[in-house]
Amino acid sequence: MLLRPASPGTGIIAGKTVRAVLESVGVKDVLTKSLGSKNAANVVKATLQGLLSLRRREDIYVGRGLEIKKAKAPETPAVAPAPDAPSPAASTAA
Repeated sequence: MLLRPASPGTGIIAGKTVRAVLESVGVKDVLTKSLGSKNAANVVKATLQGLLSLRRREDIYVGRGLEIKKAKAPETPAVAPAPDAPSPAASTAA
């Protein structure tokens, strides 16, 4: 079973058996490909095995001897105040 992360908003691109498993565990965006068996029971077993074999990014970096770099939080742009619009009461009073 091949499970690949997908861009946000892609959804679950999978067959009905794999889709049921991934929806059950709360996966949102993933691309899948079943390589081998078409037997539903074996596909479910392969999907669960694939999910259980996932590793965290931090563990992979440590295993490779790489430094984990923290990303800076994005700065919020300054918003200019809206120009003062005449109030509706001022236009009806004239």
